[in-house]
Amino acid sequence: MSSTNPLAIVTGASRGIGRAIAVALARAGHDIAGVARTVESASGPAEEIRAMGVRYEAYGVDVAQPGEIEAAVGAIEKAFERIDVLVNNAGITRDTLMLRMTPEDWNLVIQTNLTGAFHWIKPVSRIMMKARSGRIINISSVVGQHGNAGQANYSAAKAGLLGLTKAVARELAARGITCNAVCPGFVQTDMTGGLPEELKEKLLQNIPLKRLGTPEDIAGVVTFLASTEAGYITGQEIAVDGGLFI
Repeated sequence: MSSTNPLAIVTGASRGIGRAIAVALARAGHDIAGVARTVESASGPAEEIRAMGVRYEAYGVDVAQPGEIEAAVGAIEKAFERIDVLVNNAGITRDTLMLRMTPEDWNLVIQTNLTGAFHWIKPVSRIMMKARSGRIINISSVVGQHGNAGQANYSAAKAGLLGLTKAVARELAARGITCNAVCPGFVQTDMTGGLPEELKEKLLQNIPLKRLGTPEDIAGVVTFLASTEAGYITGQEIAVDGGLFI
């Protein structure tokens, strides 16, 4: 069933920042292909998004498995007959000090957060190149820009996403495709919700806006980058961190 709405793929769409991005893009008129590890979890925002009058389909994909990604891209193109936006949001953490970090924890985070994005971009970009149009948006992090103790694997993966963003932007610009990165700071999600109150207070002392970000703060920037108004922006890394690293 074809649609005149632009189609956005959002990975990690089941909750937190990914869900907020899917909802915001739907509100802006996009059909959504929501991706998570299982179809059940990817179906989380389905009811809310379909109530907006746009289409939502859920896909269960392990982003660490390139074969599953290739199959999903083929299924999405067949179902929607177009792919206009790709948001690489899926990610995991395995935090610990570097000296305690196992090779397994290092490899899993790099494979999921960085290599997974590459495996989505490659087949999606072929479709966008034929259309001579597209938006690729990678969700990195301020720790990819600045590093963070206890997150050597996560920082490396998110820094790698910034390099990938710039390389892809250069390679695809001639076909009318933009590629940008959004770098959230500390955002109110399940992960930060478990932080001790004293640590939250310490964080707030270093944030000029004196609050944690919300998933909607990130989603608003992604929605702009996915729009026609952002057609002359590519290869950029945009920090959404309340001024943390001014």
